[in-house]
Amino acid sequence: MIPPGFIQDLLSRTDIVEVVGRHVELKKAGINHKGLCPFHGEKSPSFIVSPTRQTYHCFGCGVHGNAVGFLMEHSGLGFVEAVQELAQQAGMQVPQDERSAEERERAAAQKKRQSTLTDVLLRASDHYRGQLKKSPRAIDYLKKRGLTGQIAAHFALGYAPEGWRALASAFPAYDDPLLAEAGMVIVSGEEGEEQKRYDRFRDRIMFPIRNVQGDTIGFGGRVLDKGEPKYLNSPETPVFSKGRELYGLFEARAGLRQRGYALVVEGYMDVVALAQSGFNNAVATLGTACTAEHVHKLFRFTESVVFSFDGDAAGRRAAGRALEAALPHATDTRSVKFLFLPAEHDPDSYVRELGSEAFERCVQEAIPLSRQLMEAAAEGCDLGSVEGRARMLSNARPLWQALPQGLLKRALLGELAKRAQLSDQDLMSAWQVQAEGSRGGGRSEQRPPRNPAPSSHSPRSSFEDGDEPPPDFGPADYEPADYGDFHPDPGHGGGAAGGGPSAGERKPWQGKKEWKPSGDWKDKKDWKGKGSWKRRGEDEAPQLPRRAPSSPMDNALRMLLLNSAWWERLSAEDHQLLHQLPGVHGELVAWLERYLVHHGAGPWSALEASMSEDGVLDSARGLLVDLFTEDEPQFEVFQLALRQLWIARLEGEAQKLVQGTPSSEDLRRFTQIRAQIKQLKDTPLSQESTA
Repeated sequence: MIPPGFIQDLLSRTDIVEVVGRHVELKKAGINHKGLCPFHGEKSPSFIVSPTRQTYHCFGCGVHGNAVGFLMEHSGLGFVEAVQELAQQAGMQVPQDERSAEERERAAAQKKRQSTLTDVLLRASDHYRGQLKKSPRAIDYLKKRGLTGQIAAHFALGYAPEGWRALASAFPAYDDPLLAEAGMVIVSGEEGEEQKRYDRFRDRIMFPIRNVQGDTIGFGGRVLDKGEPKYLNSPETPVFSKGRELYGLFEARAGLRQRGYALVVEGYMDVVALAQSGFNNAVATLGTACTAEHVHKLFRFTESVVFSFDGDAAGRRAAGRALEAALPHATDTRSVKFLFLPAEHDPDSYVRELGSEAFERCVQEAIPLSRQLMEAAAEGCDLGSVEGRARMLSNARPLWQALPQGLLKRALLGELAKRAQLSDQDLMSAWQVQAEGSRGGGRSEQRPPRNPAPSSHSPRSSFEDGDEPPPDFGPADYEPADYGDFHPDPGHGGGAAGGGPSAGERKPWQGKKEWKPSGDWKDKKDWKGKGSWKRRGEDEAPQLPRRAPSSPMDNALRMLLLNSAWWERLSAEDHQLLHQLPGVHGELVAWLERYLVHHGAGPWSALEASMSEDGVLDSARGLLVDLFTEDEPQFEVFQLALRQLWIARLEGEAQKLVQGTPSSEDLRRFTQIRAQIKQLKDTPLSQESTA
């Protein structure tokens, strides 16, 4: 017997439009798809497929069902065969329910218990709505944000009052385990008199999060005044997963049909404010980057998605993650666009200041996915040089490969080739050779030329035919030509000043030359050792390769890769600092953040395997060559490396200010920076703040 839970999971991962579309010619009809019924003869289409409900229905003959039922009815398959075919298409393995009767009974009881969580959350939502009506301060806050009572009721907004146990008045038993399981109450301490319970949400505007069926599955809470965190979300529970749900999707169903596209924003208040201004098709991710599951869910309701981001660096990074999530779903009939607002605005403030018509124009001028892909690939690349164009293609290849087969993918290949000044065939051939090399273990079948000049990203790790090994290039050999806003202090070991030769002074390694004896050479039988010479292996000290001292950039990134969970402990300013590191360091930081978004923190072995799969491990080998030569790093040591980076950045900014003839404003800023540097140098790590 196939477990019922597997059937539910299978149907949630199956797009019924694709299943039916293989057998019936469907056309878009509003939010649904329509075609001629395959089960009875008709001239006018009355067969409806609903991506929202994941069902089909014929108004002519009355047949209806889900994807499994369609395959059984249309293809004559049995139930198990239909499930197996769908599972194969979804890449899932069909299990057999081999549980005992007791195990099945326990599973049923657990499912029943989980189903009561939505009742608990609904009751909490009703309580918060009642508290909002009693709080003039909360009502005044919403009015100042331009929200009416009607829109607040539409989204079931509420207010969590101050106090540690306000929910005790809403539930007869405050110690009910369901309150903690639903994420509404935090429990600390051991059971007994020492155990403490208190409300998770206090003095916050409450935004109920509802699934597409309308069940309350979680909450987001926003502070009324200044406080941290500004937004607080429900934890992961049996009914709530941030990586799968979208705030406002239940409320936006009608808006998606009316406007024909989904508008994805970054905050709850943006969704509500846009709905107040007439944009009732907005949804928001729940404090996480947009995932492939988010995009898949949106395309069940609409064929067009517009992502809206702030125009700052953080918004650009979020757009990059959304692009990666959308690429596998970007078929020829779907539209994905990217909207970037001015850095000083979010959708809420933009609409309130400039009006809904101005925001509508921004939506109409949004950047299509194809252009966003090309701009993302070309970022930081000098397209006026061969090297820059090659790097652009290297960046574009994994993005292009993520696209499904179709005309869009073919046309993009041509655009990329044109920008790189290649023919379509040359580019495709080059990428095919790279793909074959990757399948063969990451090595090209062509042998590299003998004695090459060392690459700044890929030092040789082996040698053949009697050649000497190349010099062991250290981190200083990876300093980029343009350091941007960073000017590491030589005292910190950063860059070429850290002890290694500069890029301009380094000479290519030429391998071992043919040996010839000098004029006074004597045959070995006449040679006698002098002094305290010892035979090879007799207590000789190991001769380690001479390496430049590690820079703060190397140290910080090395420790972060070994302890990827530390990323969540850093501030937004620290994230920005690390993203702005030049060269391979900044590229690895960007890769690490993408990895954490999709997979979460993990051990180095998992990161190494993923880096190899993504083709970034070779470019990082110079940094990672001595990854395990030190003791397990401590977070305090990592903080020290970050502090050195901050000091280097501030000192670089200070140097720029006093160059030439500084203005009074420059001098004032210079004084502020020197004070910040002094504070960083004098403040103990436990009290350090890099904000």
